Amino acid sequence: MSAGARARLIGAGYAAQGLGYAAVVTALPAFKERQGIDDAFVSAILLLVCVVAAGGSVIAEKVAARWGSRYALAGGLFLVGAGLAGTTVGTPNALFVVILLCYGIGLGTVDASLSMQGVLVQARLGRSVMSRLFAAYTAAAIVAALLMSWSLGRGSGATIAVGAAAGFSVLVGLAGWRGFEPARTERSSVVHEAGGRAVRRVVWVCGMLIFTAFLVDSAVSTWSSVYLKDSLAAKASVVPLGYAAYQAMVLVSRLFADHMVPRAGRVAMAVGSLAVSGAGCALVVLLPSVPAAVVGFAIAGIGVGVLVPLAFSAAGEAAAESSDEVIARVNLFNYGGALLGAVLLGALSEPISLRIAFLIPVLGVILTLPLARRLRHLTVAPVS
Repeated sequence: MSAGARARLIGAGYAAQGLGYAAVVTALPAFKERQGIDDAFVSAILLLVCVVAAGGSVIAEKVAARWGSRYALAGGLFLVGAGLAGTTVGTPNALFVVILLCYGIGLGTVDASLSMQGVLVQARLGRSVMSRLFAAYTAAAIVAALLMSWSLGRGSGATIAVGAAAGFSVLVGLAGWRGFEPARTERSSVVHEAGGRAVRRVVWVCGMLIFTAFLVDSAVSTWSSVYLKDSLAAKASVVPLGYAAYQAMVLVSRLFADHMVPRAGRVAMAVGSLAVSGAGCALVVLLPSVPAAVVGFAIAGIGVGVLVPLAFSAAGEAAAESSDEVIARVNLFNYGGALLGAVLLGALSEPISLRIAFLIPVLGVILTLPLARRLRHLTVAPVS
């Protein structure tokens, strides 16, 4: 199989992940009604899913080191498909939680191994493709949301959309078992003998970029609709527009980023992406109006869309001989950022208001900006 064909298959893996995750989060209201659970129960489940997803990222690292990241990705997609399929039928709540935790392990395994695969195929192609791979994720997430809307509108519940995502994950996993990128990187012990401190620096710098990107992403994804509805009293038809504008700009920026990064340079793009993300959230804080909020969320999406694939690419190239392990560790930072964005903003919404709470991602951006400049000096000496 040619490198281009492998890249398209890996892109299908990104699409499967985006389709599945969006199907789950948009199905939560239907799950609540069917299972008879409340918001507190859902929040607890989501927290547990994030925790086990971090464990899935560690599993991906171990599998990739022993057999190769293509098997971690295929196996993770099978687990995601099984978990999604399990949620389509009513079960006792204890079993429902177990099913979602299995999905969470698969989610983390796929998250990490997708980036491993993307970096490997990008190196084989000799050109930047990570942003377009992530664009497949975003586009599929939008498709899932539309499919869920159609399914709920015709009275079919969440089963059609979630079931379709489950089937697609399994099909991509089957195709990728032999078709994903077979290349592997050195075991960590080999590389760490040559430059353990340099590897840790790569993980820290790129990991913090991922942490901040997902802090912004989680803040907007979780709270944009709540802010528009509860704080700004937006009309029901307007409430989803903040999230829609955000995702649309994430997609647009990812479609163009692969062409822009080589021209502008990785450091300039990282600094610019962080600044744009922070500016978008700052606009939400400074101008408490519906139009300003929607525009602010859209601006934040431009920065996040560029920053995530850029950080994974930088990590993979800086530590090319141990990229599988490094990317798995960098991927762990995304769960910390996601939890902080979802939990901290919610906790601060009562004492200081949700609008002011959007200063949290702005502060995260400001603290991370100095680290972005270190991308220029990230490298791990090759093993002789």
